[in-house]
Amino acid sequence: VQLQASGGGLVQTGGSLRLSCAASGFTFDDYAIGWFRQAPGKEREVVSCISPSEISTYYTDSVRGRFTISSDNAKNTVSLQMNSLKPEDTAVYYCAAGLGYCGGYEMDVVYDYWGQGTQVTVSS
Repeated sequence: VQLQASGGGLVQTGGSLRLSCAASGFTFDDYAIGWFRQAPGKEREVVSCISPSEISTYYTDSVRGRFTISSDNAKNTVSLQMNSLKPEDTAVYYCAAGLGYCGGYEMDVVYDYWGQGTQVTVSS
């Protein structure tokens, strides 16, 4: 099982980045894919989640309306389009896969697999 996150970088406030998570080694359609982030000195927090088989999505309040998660089941890839970035979005971003449901204002997923992080830095 492998989850490969990419697409991080340095961007100014108000800018955009697109993160990608390439998955392999498991049945992609059976798993929800989530994006998490962890800033220095802070706990890891969930950012967004998508249930590929149901095409339902979840966003934490702080990113709703700015971030968009999408999946390409043919490529086993989940992307996170991040717009209107703020300095408080600065963190290491991780993707993870698990069984469960995410959609609307709910996320009930047990994450079994984790990728390495990709650094996102938003300068003020």
